[in-house]
Amino acid sequence: MVGNIIENNMVTISGKVVSDIAFSHEVYGEGFYYFMLDVPRLSDSYDRIPVTISERLIIKQKLEIGEIIEVEGQFRSYNSFNNEGNRLLLTVFAREINFLDDEKKIKNPNLIFLNGYICKKPIFRTTPFGREITDILLAVNRPYNKSDYIPCIAWGRNARYSEVLETGDNIKIWGRIQSREYQKKFESGEVITKTAYEVSVSKMEVCTGKCRSEDLSKDNDEKD
Repeated sequence: MVGNIIENNMVTISGKVVSDIAFSHEVYGEGFYYFMLDVPRLSDSYDRIPVTISERLIIKQKLEIGEIIEVEGQFRSYNSFNNEGNRLLLTVFAREINFLDDEKKIKNPNLIFLNGYICKKPIFRTTPFGREITDILLAVNRPYNKSDYIPCIAWGRNARYSEVLETGDNIKIWGRIQSREYQKKFESGEVITKTAYEVSVSKMEVCTGKCRSEDLSKDNDEKD
């Protein structure tokens, strides 16, 4: 059963380590650390993605800024309570790390598969440039009766299709993790830049009893 749940959430990202490793938290005496990884897009830009790693992996392998690595794991969410209230934090939880010789040799640097349940009515919208987007919040089961809540974005025909999906529907998605900067303005007038993380959907399947592939678009209208 645990193995099946782990297979509901699979991530592989590759790129360059761009921050020092810093302590994150401790669970049952096991320390966890985090660092930032620059994952290349098709264009010359990058998605800067946070990675969380157990001290057990750090002992085996020393990570330094500039290292080119491949990370296999899961995309997880955590609740953070601070002065701004309850905030959802997203990170790639590393299960395995492999060192690579050359960033130019990286193929498919950003892949994610999720099998979960829609936990909020999808929101369809059109951008000022006329692009169709649907926001989806997906609950993905994790071992020990936990769930990860993953924001996803569908584009084009996938967006139009997912607009009609309902809370509780079981879907599978394939895509990539993307980072997006935005500005938040406080009552004091202060404006700060923050980073949001979400899954950009390139392919979807709807599950009714057994998962069946609907005639959904495999295209991704998103542009790097």
